[in-house]
Amino acid sequence: MDAGSCRAGFGILRMWLLWILLLSLLSAVSGGADSKAVTTTLTTKWADTPLLLEASEFLAEESQEKFWDFVEANQNIEGEHDDTDQAYYDLIVKKASSLLSSIQLNMMKFALSLRAYSATVYSFQQIASTEPPPSGCSAFFSVHGEKTCDAEGLATLLKTAPQKPKPYLFKGDHKYPGSNPDAPVVILYAEFGTADFQRLHQVISSKVHEGSATYVLRHYSANSSGKKVYLSGYGVELAIKNQEYKAKDDTQVQGEEVNATVIGENDPVDEVQGFLFGKLKHLYPELKEQLKELRKHLVESTNEMAPLKVWQMQDLSFQTAARILAAPAVDALSVMKDLSQNFPTKARSITKTVVNSEIRREIGENQKFFKGTLGLQPGESALLINGLHVYLDTQDIFSVFEVLRSEARVMEGLRSLLIETHFIHDILKLNVQPADSDYAVDIRNPAISWINNLETDHRYSSWPYNVQELLRPTFPGVIRQIRKNFHNLVIIMDPTQENAAELLSVAEMFYANNIPLRIGLVFVVSVEDDIDGMQDAGVALVRAFNYISDEVDSQSAFEAVISMFNRVPIGGQLSVGDVVKVLEKRFPYVEVSSILGADSSYDSNRKEGRAYYEQTGVGPLPVVMYNGIPYQREQLDPDELETVTMQNILETTSFYQRAVYLGELATDHDVVDFIMNQPNVVPRINPRVLSTSRTYLDLSDSNNHFVDDYARFSTLDSKAKSTAVANSMNYMTKKGMTTNNRHDDGYIRPVTFWVVGDFDKPSGRQLLYDAIRHMKTSNNVRLGMISNPSASPSAESSHVSRSIWAAMQTQSANNAKNFITKMAKEETAAALEKGADIGGFAVGGMDLSLFKSAYEGPKFDFLLSHAAYCRDVLKLKKGQRAVISNGRIIGPLEEAEVFNQDDFLLLENIILKTSGERIKSKVQQFGTEEDRASDLVMKVDALLSSQPKGEARVEYGFADDRYSAVKIRPKEGDVYFDVVAVVDPVTRDAQKLAPFLLVLKQLVNVNLRVFMNCQSKLSEMPLKSIYRHVLEPEVLFQADGSFSPGPLAKFLDMPQSPLFTLNLNTPESWMVESVHTRYDLDNIYLQEVENIVAAEYELEHLLLEGHCFDVSSGQPPRGLQFTLGTASEPVIVDTIVMANLGYFQLKANPGAWILKLRKGRSDEIYKIYSHDGTDSPADSDDIVVVLNNFKSRIIKVKVQKKPDKFNEELLSDGTEETDTGFWKSLTRGFTGGGKTEDPKPEKGDVINIFSVASGHLYERFLRIMMLSVLKNTKTPVKFWFLKNYLSPAFKDFIPHMAKEYGFQYELVQYKWPRWLHQQTEKQRIIWGYKILFLDVLFPLAVDKILFVDADQIVRTDLKDLRDFDLEGAPYGYTPFCESRREMDGYRFWKSGYWASHLAGRKYHISALYVVDLKKFRKIAAGDRLRGQYQGLSQDPNSLSNLDQDLPNNMIHQVPIKSLPQEWLWCETWCDDSTKKSAKTIDLCNNPMTKEPKLQAAVRIVAEWTDYDQEIKRLQTRVQEGANHTGKQRRTDAHSEL
Repeated sequence: MDAGSCRAGFGILRMWLLWILLLSLLSAVSGGADSKAVTTTLTTKWADTPLLLEASEFLAEESQEKFWDFVEANQNIEGEHDDTDQAYYDLIVKKASSLLSSIQLNMMKFALSLRAYSATVYSFQQIASTEPPPSGCSAFFSVHGEKTCDAEGLATLLKTAPQKPKPYLFKGDHKYPGSNPDAPVVILYAEFGTADFQRLHQVISSKVHEGSATYVLRHYSANSSGKKVYLSGYGVELAIKNQEYKAKDDTQVQGEEVNATVIGENDPVDEVQGFLFGKLKHLYPELKEQLKELRKHLVESTNEMAPLKVWQMQDLSFQTAARILAAPAVDALSVMKDLSQNFPTKARSITKTVVNSEIRREIGENQKFFKGTLGLQPGESALLINGLHVYLDTQDIFSVFEVLRSEARVMEGLRSLLIETHFIHDILKLNVQPADSDYAVDIRNPAISWINNLETDHRYSSWPYNVQELLRPTFPGVIRQIRKNFHNLVIIMDPTQENAAELLSVAEMFYANNIPLRIGLVFVVSVEDDIDGMQDAGVALVRAFNYISDEVDSQSAFEAVISMFNRVPIGGQLSVGDVVKVLEKRFPYVEVSSILGADSSYDSNRKEGRAYYEQTGVGPLPVVMYNGIPYQREQLDPDELETVTMQNILETTSFYQRAVYLGELATDHDVVDFIMNQPNVVPRINPRVLSTSRTYLDLSDSNNHFVDDYARFSTLDSKAKSTAVANSMNYMTKKGMTTNNRHDDGYIRPVTFWVVGDFDKPSGRQLLYDAIRHMKTSNNVRLGMISNPSASPSAESSHVSRSIWAAMQTQSANNAKNFITKMAKEETAAALEKGADIGGFAVGGMDLSLFKSAYEGPKFDFLLSHAAYCRDVLKLKKGQRAVISNGRIIGPLEEAEVFNQDDFLLLENIILKTSGERIKSKVQQFGTEEDRASDLVMKVDALLSSQPKGEARVEYGFADDRYSAVKIRPKEGDVYFDVVAVVDPVTRDAQKLAPFLLVLKQLVNVNLRVFMNCQSKLSEMPLKSIYRHVLEPEVLFQADGSFSPGPLAKFLDMPQSPLFTLNLNTPESWMVESVHTRYDLDNIYLQEVENIVAAEYELEHLLLEGHCFDVSSGQPPRGLQFTLGTASEPVIVDTIVMANLGYFQLKANPGAWILKLRKGRSDEIYKIYSHDGTDSPADSDDIVVVLNNFKSRIIKVKVQKKPDKFNEELLSDGTEETDTGFWKSLTRGFTGGGKTEDPKPEKGDVINIFSVASGHLYERFLRIMMLSVLKNTKTPVKFWFLKNYLSPAFKDFIPHMAKEYGFQYELVQYKWPRWLHQQTEKQRIIWGYKILFLDVLFPLAVDKILFVDADQIVRTDLKDLRDFDLEGAPYGYTPFCESRREMDGYRFWKSGYWASHLAGRKYHISALYVVDLKKFRKIAAGDRLRGQYQGLSQDPNSLSNLDQDLPNNMIHQVPIKSLPQEWLWCETWCDDSTKKSAKTIDLCNNPMTKEPKLQAAVRIVAEWTDYDQEIKRLQTRVQEGANHTGKQRRTDAHSEL
């Protein structure tokens, strides 16, 4: 028998065995129940946005050029594809593929699947709705506020536009290239890809080419489809509930009609109890039905989750890792995803796995390594992409996507510079980000008049002199008095400016209080010789100061100057008279005019002062410098100046301590020299060079174009133009050019300057001359030139430019350099203008004939190309100057702006320090010839430095990956992402990480290593929930070519015995709510479900978060209120600022919003001082914030009290208000002040009751609690419910109940702030909401709130509780009853920690409490509670009953008023005799009997059943009404047909 037939025989045998197995098993399974499933979807509130528009926004982030190319290519896409969704999508991808590389195309597919740009597109829709659109137009123009939707209308509007103000343009707006910036702005609101757009686009683009308009396109679709956007990038967990106390409602729910296609069976692995069903189906397609039955049987037999013994759990983490590592590498991630996400159902089978010792040993070794490099403990996880830390628990997928995208850009850029793949990762890891070190200027200059000197002045002689004093311990915050000039403050000022007096008074305060600070003054005054001190106050002051310094000493001179300024009225200016008066008083016998007049000899430092100021380039006056570092503008406010200086003194002290400790600074050193030799000291500070907002050229391209072929050059895009300019550039260097003479020992020059200017104009020549002078001093620099002619090029107007070009093309290095230096001089240019022969200027050794032929050639191509380059890429006007250093554009320089040799030095220093040296040393390893090498340094620098500033990359050596890591190698030759993950497979991190890595692997080429970081000796189940992460690498379609119904979380084959609760795990800034589901998502019991529980959620809001501080005090303004709205509707939402971090949050959605201080006390007392992270310029009054993506948005706002409100407080106590209340009401009545803030309800007007509930049972209790309150309370009631956890059914029913019983209600919500320790269990989160956010959940107008638990029954009028006297405490709670003696063993507060902490005080129950919100806010109780919570909650064993333990724990800081016992009776703790006097009855859990809630309610509270029936009758009526209207609607619809 040969091998083939043998194999066939074996195959038949296997087939037989399988059949027998199937039959035997199936006889055991008879008619099992259908498989149950849970699905979850999350959609937006807004309508579906077209994928075409989303793709365009993706391209806009690449560049505006690509955006417009894409728009032009898709003007009318509707007619270009057959009607299926798939054809439309494929066409979009095809059109984009010509503009994108293959990695970026994959990124775009992922972005479309994530719908990442849906918010961007919709934000334009919201902006359009505020316009509002004219009726009957599907696309329209808006010209400075006037609107039209036809071409004729546009022409008329353009004529009248210049009289109206230009509209506000946002950062994300799309401006048509070539738009004339001075012309009127035309905004086209349209959906490109439609015929309407095409028509209007052609009209407006022709106007742009005429130069008569600036054209901006904003997306707008007139008719939206009813569909919603299905989101992904979130997690869903089904947590297994503790069923110790039964909390399930017994009301039956009707099943829902559900789309059954959800349940897919195409999982390739699909392993159940060791059978690989994916493989079996593939091998035996004819047995499909039987296999399906077998699989179902196996699933049901494994899914009953009997609890494991502790000894079985100990090794689960290692066993799971072993299972993952045993799988082939291609499947390992899928296995990890399956095991971690379904862990509770897989645990039992995992316990049978054997772990070999190599895995254990290697994991142990690696754990030491991870602890050392990444700071990870066993069980913790980390994800590094190209060395960048990605935090999956705090970063949402959208920001991770941005990281991937920018990494891809850099890697592709490096690749297109022809750098080999294995070097790319070395270069990426270079940290080239500009350091934020503050640059300082040298203060060792005679122009500074020092007032004092700590080292020599008599008044400091008692202070110690030794620098070792710095190391003596002192109390924190104490400023050490040492007789050394450690701290130097220099004030550069113009004495006639009005804030001069303020600055000097601060200096005087420092001096008078013996602060160890040396103070110097530089007066910047007029330097004209014919202006003297009798006519100019500034000159008078300088001469008087010098005279007194000479006659007496500088301290007296300083005191005299202060006296002069004391004479100046507030807001006035110093006059000559003020100077004369003081001089006459102090020196009565001296002729004043001899000091101040024309022939005065006291002019020293007058010219030097201005020269020093101009040479240091420190920016507009006045300037204050600490140790040479200039302060920011906003720090010059007198109070701020004092604070910042003291802070600097304390911070610098620690720098000196280190220097003394390391022996760098000794007592005999000159301290000022030591400071001035620090690397951050530069000869001149140029804000242009140092600013952190920098623009770079994109030089990451290789081509073979040059500037001397203008016709070809003009057709290139920006990137290719830059490359052509770089290709054609010839350089000058210090030792002579290296192109032809190789004597320069292969020196790589890491700094490349391109000087841009019109070298036929003096300003351009000066810039070039300064650059050459600098180049001659430095071996690191090469210098190239780009001409930007002022006029259109001709032979007459370009002598110098052409001679420079010709010399660079034809002469040897040294000759060219000497010749060009000559050409940059003014006398040469003047002679050439007059017609002198260029040959007369030749330098020795030049080849004149060769030079002349190049110089006199007829072609100006290089000039034309340079001019076009300056216009289109550098965006310069004709003749403007700029400097480009390693691709960074500095300019355009203003007409008279100085940019001199010192600035070039500063630029060189910065480049060498941040990037130049590091890149150079890498490029040296490539062994390329040095001209190309210098070019590479320049191009790599431009590419790396242009990346947004992130954290530094982690340098990691390699852990051992032989046994304990999953490895996936990249495809050869292609650029790859280097991904390292460290994870414990049985943690929540693994549940998220596995699906993310699977998607990443499909998106891009990865070199992936997943290291296992297992914990040993587990004592409990590591994962108690089943988890799904919703993420797809690209858009999916159904068989008929239509979009599949959006990404969704599928829980298939679920075990039916446990009780589950469903939670969503969404990005930090999303607020989601549950919509349309009849099932109780808090208690999912699959045995009672027909087939599928379909949970639908909606993204209700995107949060705008922020931090707010008061600039004067530096503290958060507690109780300050912000509002968010639009111009037409200013207040849509409002919020209150917390004292913790000055945090606030506002609920918004995509669009442009205006943030304001709330009308009323907030905007009466405060004004906005500055803001950061917003979309409006920092000085504008309206803060505009554009929310246009799904990522978190955090802004910073600084506010300041208005001058006349300096002593007013926002939160006043109730006490003082009663006195003024009468007058207040009068003024309001007389002046018609109207509604300044929420109208204050009269006391006794309404009772505010707050409650929280989750799950159908507690909502049923809640309705009964409300009914019991309403039956017993005469006063009007307003209920406040926490919206975050209410079911759709409750939210639908509550309006009907309010109408029936006549009460008000409001749903409040607050997103748990990201900086506050997160709870993971739903019950604990709800407890947190009961206590942690009382000060910010309710409007300020609510001054008392009662909290009543949902499972309470009220038997009295709650007005008594609201009016109860709390005797100054912020809240009142009822203590726990102690009368039921048999429960003594369960009273945990009677012993241990609680007994000692309470020290005889009562332990209070949190089921009912009353809060005096005014007092609560006034004493910052909320902030204290959150602070204490933050400290305690890190320990998982503390705060076991969070809502109750926290206030009891804080009883010493936030006092509790104990309410009388009868306010709360509960059977567990109180005896039966006290029940009759009970005002409320609470259904506490009973730890002894564990009686289910429903049973207890019926037994304990007589009226409970009646209330329950009453509400059920109302529900039935409402339901019937709804069915009736639904039927009517359906019949109407039919009749229309």
